[in-house]
Amino acid sequence: MSVQLFYVTVSTQDEAKAIATALLNDGLIACANILGAMTSIYRWQGELAQEEEVPLILKSTTELGDRIIEKIKQIHSYESPCVVALNIENGNPEFLNWIQKEVT
Repeated sequence: MSVQLFYVTVSTQDEAKAIATALLNDGLIACANILGAMTSIYRWQGELAQEEEVPLILKSTTELGDRIIEKIKQIHSYESPCVVALNIENGNPEFLNWIQKEVT
C-alpha cells in the first residue's frame, strides 16, 4: 500500500473544512491540511481569471485515490476542480504507517 498526497484547491475555508470532514468521516483520508488563502491566476474558457483560493492537502493511499477524487467531484463547488495525487517516495516510516492504518 503506497501513500499519496492529494492537492486540491477550493473556494473558501468552509468548503475546505466540509470536504476534509466528509473524506475523514468516510475513512478515505487520514489527515487534511487546510492552508491560508492564495491567489490563483489561470485561463478558463479562453479568458484569464484571477481568484482567491484555499489549498487543501490530503493524506491517504493510492488504493483509495479514485474514491477520493470521485467524492471530491461530487461535493466540490467547481465545475472542474483541481484534484491531483502525488506519490510519496520516502518519509518518516512511523508517519507513513500511521496514514495506512487510519484508512484501512
